[in-house]
Amino acid sequence: MSEPTIEPDANQIGKLTNSTDESPILMLNLVKFKAEADGADAGMSGAEAYGTYSMAVAPFLESVGGEVLSAATCEDSIIGPEEKEWDMVIQVKYPNRQAFIRMVTDPEYLKISAHRTAGLADSRLIVSNLVFPTG
Repeated sequence: MSEPTIEPDANQIGKLTNSTDESPILMLNLVKFKAEADGADAGMSGAEAYGTYSMAVAPFLESVGGEVLSAATCEDSIIGPEEKEWDMVIQVKYPNRQAFIRMVTDPEYLKISAHRTAGLADSRLIVSNLVFPTG
């Protein structure tokens, strides 16, 4: 299993920031919650802290034209390790990469992202180009 990661490194964010691709993207979020949140959300479960983040991020998503397409809990693995790796998978559509960058660099967004950090034990955020149109 790889090292837990919560934030992108400079190379990853640089590739995204420097991209000139204006096509819509789907961000695939794989998240694993801490049993107990820390930081600003100490005393909550990791899932509760992430829930606080999820509610607070909605206006930021809307402001850049993003939308949550689905959020689902992860259950049994049919292909892959039998041990549960992720607690939740979330699909978020953005008009383009720059919309995502605008959101995550907004100073007000950075304040609420503390709830995300407080609740997550591990995560993956995968940029995907949309192949089929969505509604």
